[in-house]
Parts: sequence; C-alpha cells; structure tokens
Amino acid sequence: MAIADDLPILEKKVAELVTRYDQYFIGFEKREPLVLLAEVEKLVKRYATSPINNTMYKHKYTMLVAKFNTYREYWNRIVRAIEEGRYSRDKFISDLHQRQRGTTSQQTSDKIPNSRPQVDLELDRLLLELRNARKECSLPVETVTRELIAATIEKQKPLLAAKLGTDEITFRVVVEDGKPKLKAGIRK
Repeated sequence: MAIADDLPILEKKVAELVTRYDQYFIGFEKREPLVLLAEVEKLVKRYATSPINNTMYKHKYTMLVAKFNTYREYWNRIVRAIEEGRYSRDKFISDLHQRQRGTTSQQTSDKIPNSRPQVDLELDRLLLELRNARKECSLPVETVTRELIAATIEKQKPLLAAKLGTDEITFRVVVEDGKPKLKAGIRK
C-alpha cells in the first residue's frame, strides 16, 4: 500500500485508539487496547524511515505521528498512576465504596439514620471537581485535601448562613481569573 492509502487508515485508528483508551480509563473497557496500539505503532514505523515526497502527505503523516506520540505519553502516565494507585478516579471510587460499606454496616447495626454519608459524598464531589479544575488550570493538585475543603467550608458556613439567611447552603467549583474557587449558593 502507498502512503495515500495508509494515511486515512492511520487517522481512523488513532481516533479509535483515543476513544478506546478513554473508555479504558473510565472503566467501560476492562483491558488496555494493546492490540490496536500495536497496529498503530506498526503503521507509524512503516513510513518512519522511508522518504515521503509529497508535501501534503508528509505534513499529514508528521501531524498524526505527533498526535499519537503525545497521546501515548499521556496514556503511559495514566497507566503508571493506575498501577501505583495514584489515579484519582480509581482512588475516589475505592474510597467511596469503602465509605459506603463502612456506613451501611454502621447504619444497620445502629438503626439510626445518619446524615454524614451525604456530607462525605458532598466533600468527595467537591474534592474531585476542585482537583480536576486545578489540573485544567495547570496548578498543583497535591495541596488540595479533603480536610482542607472541610475546614474551609466549616469556617465560611456561619458567615454565609448569616449573609444568605439560611443554613441550606451548597457549594460548587468555578474558575475565575484562571483560578478554581469554591462558590456557595442556596440549596434548591
């Protein structure tokens, strides 16, 4: 096959690989798409050493290879984080499951309804949103902890309750001037 025939195939396979890796990281796919990754690498290597005379094809090939290499570095970083147990989605889900198991056994033994799980879920949601917003703004995420968010909310809650005239306050994460912040509002 010629480069003219392989470029559309390479483009489709790179797009499919991006989708399959996204599905793997979300949890829809159970296994990393290594077979498809190998196929794309084989196509990339086929033209790495041979000269491409057509400028349009050469440019398109170079752009596709650059895109693939960028994604591959990103995927390797996330796979490494998953293997080391530092991946935020996995950590969040395992903490959530562990908390739910702990609270359900406590609730069944006490037979008293508990509002703490709702507060815990709210803190987990805010932590995840704030960390994602900080990542998007290229800020460090290690400094944001669950305890820091809880302390900030507890400190601000009396002032906000007096200002808004109600204790039914909810928080959300917004980005202003390139910095993520917690904003309060009345729970609807």
